[in-house]
Amino acid sequence: MVKNFVLFSLLVTLMFQAACGGTSRASQNIDPCSAAERLKQELATVGVERFTAPDYKPGMIRHIVLFRYNEAVSPEQKEEVIRRFLALRTLSKRNGNTYILSIESGSEISGEGLDQCFEQGFIVTFKSQGDRNYYVGQPVVTDPDFYDAAHQAFKDFVGPMLDQNGAFIFDVSVGKQ
Repeated sequence: MVKNFVLFSLLVTLMFQAACGGTSRASQNIDPCSAAERLKQELATVGVERFTAPDYKPGMIRHIVLFRYNEAVSPEQKEEVIRRFLALRTLSKRNGNTYILSIESGSEISGEGLDQCFEQGFIVTFKSQGDRNYYVGQPVVTDPDFYDAAHQAFKDFVGPMLDQNGAFIFDVSVGKQ
């Protein structure tokens, strides 16, 4: 319970910074190389087979996903999104075995007014960065032999229902600073 509170507190802080312009690279003097670019460089260095291997960079990873739906999406469609996302826990397989440790879901309930209209949150837990890399797939991993087809099908399903910039993804390596 405390861990989930800490993760969601971190998300609220990040969303507040984004809303206030506090996360620009220039304001933070951060190398222009984003996490996504670093991952692409890492993939090029180690190769796709190693990058998506179950034992690649072991350690608990929390993949946090927030959705902001477009106005035309009905409550029934939102429920179907939740159902399909949670089903990935058993549908997502590698060599016939499930590899997602857990998927948690909940609706936005903060009273801070910093939610930027994101309505639904999910936390997907993996035992390694390799498992997370296999799950995420496109746009980083483009070879369909090395990413999760069930997750890709879900992304194709939910994409048209999301508002512009309607997905916020943040990955955390739990226990590492």
